[in-house]
Formats: sequence, structure tokens, C-alpha cells
Amino acid sequence: MDYGVARTNMIENQIRTNRVTDPLVIEAMAAVPREIFVPKAFRGVAYVDEDLAIGGGRFLLEPLNTARLLQVAAIKTSDVVLDIGCASGYSSAVLARMASTVVALECDAELAAKAVANLAELGLDNAVVVSGPLHEGYAKQAPYDVIVINGAIPAVPAALKHQLADGGRLVAVVHEKGSGRVSVTERHGDVFGHRIAFDGNSPLLKDFEQTPAFVF
Repeated sequence: MDYGVARTNMIENQIRTNRVTDPLVIEAMAAVPREIFVPKAFRGVAYVDEDLAIGGGRFLLEPLNTARLLQVAAIKTSDVVLDIGCASGYSSAVLARMASTVVALECDAELAAKAVANLAELGLDNAVVVSGPLHEGYAKQAPYDVIVINGAIPAVPAALKHQLADGGRLVAVVHEKGSGRVSVTERHGDVFGHRIAFDGNSPLLKDFEQTPAFVF
């Protein structure tokens, strides 16, 4: 299989045709070999427009979902990003080509090890993988200009909003009552704003169950 052709087709047929216009997002996703982040048995379908199971109840998000999340985060090349639920590291690899620094948080030790190996294989030295509970974030390296949550959650945990820098954005799929919506939380000084960007669904991240929510 020619993965380069598959990647180009993903960009042209899934990403560009669905209102993704941010050149940083498009260029980064066009440069990252998505096939190395899935089990070898699934590499032939690495570029299909659906979420791919990668083990441990976790998924590599559908390419379009990743692209739209990153676009709405309005990432700049100078940003420091916390990538929550990085799994095998695909989203972190894309982010590393967009932002200055990426902190990739993963709670599953096996997936974290795969993420470390995959990022090293690509020579992406501006992304570091750390371990810990996803819903707690990673306060040690805060504040972050952007926080991205890779998967649906029932509500935004209260602890995460305080890890945003002034002007920072947190993007996540909030799943409630059987449907999902992409939520954007923004920090301006001590004030936190919230808006819904669009409807969207992703597999649930179990680590976020029954965590204290950010009440708007």
C-alpha cells in the first residue's frame, strides 16, 4: 500500500472538503505518517474516515475529528500545548509540527511507551510524553496556551481550566444525553468563557468519568 497516496487522499477528500482551512492543521496532518500509530494489522485502514481501535479500549480519532478540534483551538507556532489522552502519539505528532512545545499526557503505560517510541522515530524533540490521570491534566508544566482532549468527556473537569494561560483555549468533545458537541473554554485573566463550536462525536475517555465538572 502507498501510504503517501492514502495520506494525500485523506487531506483532499476528508479534510479540505469539510471546512478545514487552517494551513497549520493541513500541513501538519499531511506530514505525519498516521499508519505508524496503529497496530500493524490495521495499517491498511489507517486513513479511513472512522475512529480506529488501538487497544486498551482506546481509539485513534477519525482524521476529520482531529483536524476540526485542532482548527477550533486556533493554534499558533509559539503555543505550548497539553495533549490529553495522546494514546500512541498521533495527535501529539501533529501538534508538534504546529506548536512550539507539546506535553503529551497518557494514563496507559503501554500506550505511553508506544507514543515515546513513535515520536522518537519521527525525530520530534519538541514533544514529551508524561504519565498520569488524564482528568487531572499536568499542572507541573502549566500554564498552557492550548489544551486538547482526545476523546469525548461528560464535562470539563474543574482542575483543567486553571492550567490555561491567559488567552488560553481548551477544546474537547462534551458528550451528554446521547450526543456530543465540541466545546471551547477560553481564559481571560480570572474569567473563563465557554462556547459550543459545532456538533461532533468521539469515543468516550473513561478516565474522565465522575470527575468534578467546570460549572459555567
